[in-house]
Amino acid sequence: MYRVGVIGPHSSVERIIQFGKEYEMTMEFTAYPYKDFHETEGIVRAHNQDVDVWLFSGQVSYMIAKNTLSSEEKLVYIQHTESGIYKSLLHMGYYQQEFLNRVSIDEITTSHLEQALRQIEIAPKEMYVKTFDVNSTIQELMDFHMDLWRSGKTKGALTCFEAVYLGLKEAGVPTYRISTTELEIRQALRILAEKTRTFYYKDTQIGVQIIEMEHFDKISEKVKSSYHLQYFEMQVKETLLRYCERLDGSLLEKGNGRYVIFSSRGAIEREIKVLQKTIYQLSNESDDTVTVGIGYGVTVHSAEINAQRAIQLSKERVEHGIVIIREDGTMIQSAGEEEELSYSYRFDDKQLSEKLKDVKISVKNYNKLTALIKRMNWNDFTIKDLATHLYWDERNARRFMVSLCEVDLAEHIGEESFTSRGRPSKRYRLK
Repeated sequence: MYRVGVIGPHSSVERIIQFGKEYEMTMEFTAYPYKDFHETEGIVRAHNQDVDVWLFSGQVSYMIAKNTLSSEEKLVYIQHTESGIYKSLLHMGYYQQEFLNRVSIDEITTSHLEQALRQIEIAPKEMYVKTFDVNSTIQELMDFHMDLWRSGKTKGALTCFEAVYLGLKEAGVPTYRISTTELEIRQALRILAEKTRTFYYKDTQIGVQIIEMEHFDKISEKVKSSYHLQYFEMQVKETLLRYCERLDGSLLEKGNGRYVIFSSRGAIEREIKVLQKTIYQLSNESDDTVTVGIGYGVTVHSAEINAQRAIQLSKERVEHGIVIIREDGTMIQSAGEEEELSYSYRFDDKQLSEKLKDVKISVKNYNKLTALIKRMNWNDFTIKDLATHLYWDERNARRFMVSLCEVDLAEHIGEESFTSRGRPSKRYRLK
């Protein structure tokens, strides 16, 4: 049974939970209503450990939670479609006998509204639109609608917010709410059900972690006696056992500073921050570099092979960090950190593979480059950019880009000059 926290205004939360009863065999819904969407941050901070996934009635509260948790893995929101806009317009037309004549509307984007009106081929007469985001306030939106209505510029208002709707109605402004429809809620619940199935798949996948102190032989040489070494190893094992308890996993000591932990993928991913703190503690206690390789697989054997590949890659990297290799060939370096990079060492494009083979560039490094460009949102970049973010030597980075240009996978698009001395840096772009 997966625990689902539902966040939104009271009326929306009640509707969502009502429809959610269809999934009561697999999901348990808990209401976390708010009066102001800014309360979302406090709710997710206080109750994030109490739920497996969050469901939001709207995109703004979802965005706040995403910023608060720095992750969107366990977040789902109800997509705001044209249906909600059409419903509110029909209500307005029915009760006021006027359609889009002198009306104020708050929307998350103007394009959303324009698309809805374009589809019904109706041009508004006098329509005032205010877009909102996570920094907007209920009072700000109230003032927008009230000022227009008091000045006689509008005859009514359409709003996405329950608090704004109730406030305007109390002030005597004809107001209609753009609320989620039954179809939108059911679609979000289907997505949520699929996400929980993914969680189940992760929880049943095997995860193997290999944790190794790189220079254990030097640590052995430093200690005063074999007893001190045994005390140190007991201290390390105690630290790892505490972490292992969080995973509900098992610890295996291999000797010479190498340890293996068996658990599940879901548990490892949920406790990645605890692993980071554990590694930091071990590094300080041993005054040595600690490397970590994590492998996932459907069997212990496949997960262990991936973990061995992962720890080897961690050792090869200058900054080390946690490296993960999934069962599908996806590789994650600097896992759990801001500079986390995900890419694959497999490739299905035969033509591209042949080009890389011709210039002796590995698929792994090419995918690493494309993943970095996507994460950094670069249109173009310099050799220094690559060297800095991928921890490559500038000479190797330059040779890499020259090789890609040779097989027409990249192009040199110009140079950037500086006021200081030295040659201008060439700028490159992938094709």
